[in-house]
Amino acid sequence: MTKPKRSRREREMSPVHVGAAAIDVGATMHVAAVGPGRDPEPVRSFSTFTADLHRLADWFKQYGIKTVAMESTGVYWIPAFEILEQRGFAVVVNARDAKHVPGRKTDVTDAQWLQRLHEYGLLRASFHPERSIAALRDYLRQRERLLDYAASHIQHMQKALMQMNLQLHHVVSDITGATGMRIIRAVLAGERDPATLAALRDQRVKASEETVRQALVGNDRAEHVFALLQAVELYDAYQAKVAACDVQIEAALKEIEAACSPPASPIPSPRH
Repeated sequence: MTKPKRSRREREMSPVHVGAAAIDVGATMHVAAVGPGRDPEPVRSFSTFTADLHRLADWFKQYGIKTVAMESTGVYWIPAFEILEQRGFAVVVNARDAKHVPGRKTDVTDAQWLQRLHEYGLLRASFHPERSIAALRDYLRQRERLLDYAASHIQHMQKALMQMNLQLHHVVSDITGATGMRIIRAVLAGERDPATLAALRDQRVKASEETVRQALVGNDRAEHVFALLQAVELYDAYQAKVAACDVQIEAALKEIEAACSPPASPIPSPRH
C-alpha cells in the first residue's frame, strides 16, 4: 500500500524559533528586523545610544519577540547584547554561519536575512559564559593587557640603562626582580658608586659582586636618568593597577565559589 503524497505546504520547513528577530550591528546604528507578519514596518533602525537600545527592546517586547540573533562585529554588539539579556531575551551572537547558507536574495536587508535564518534555526550561537564567569574573564583580560603595557616600560628601562652603559641586564636575569629594582631605585635616588650599588645584589644572583660592580660603572647623563625615572614610574603605576585587578579577581572567584554547591561525594586524591 503506497503512502499518500504530502502536499507541498506540508513539506515546507516549519519555523524553529517562532518569536525570532535579528539585528545587523553597526558602530552608530543598528538595523533590526522582526517577522514580516508581526509589524507593518518589520525593519527599523535604532541608534546605539543606551536610550535607543531600550527602545529597541521595547519594540521587540511589543511584538512578542523571544529570541534575537546578532551579528558580532568587533565590540559594538556588547552593549546591545547586555541590555537585551537583562530584558529577558535569549540572544544568539555569531552570525558568521549566514555566509554559508546559499540563496540570499538581493532585495532583503542583512537584518531580514538574519531574522529568517534564525527563525528556521540555521544560526548557531557562539559560546558566551554566564554573568559571573564573564566578569571574571574580563578582569583576567584586563590584567593581561596591563602586564603587556608594563612590559613595554621594562624595555624603556633597559634602553635607558644601556644609554647610561649600566649593563645590569647582563648580570641579573630580570631587571624587575629584587636585585634589579633595588639597584635601579638606588640610581634614581642619586647613588652612583658601583661598589655601593653592587652590594645591593641578592645572594641568589649567580654573578659575583665584583662582576656586578664592573657592570655598574656607567656614564651619568641627566637625560638618560630622566628617561629611566619616567619608565620606572610608569612601570610602578601599571603594577599598582595589576594589584587592583587581583583584588577584583579574588572577589569574583569568591562570588563564583559561593554560588557553587559543595560536591556530593569527596573529591578523589590527585594522581601522581
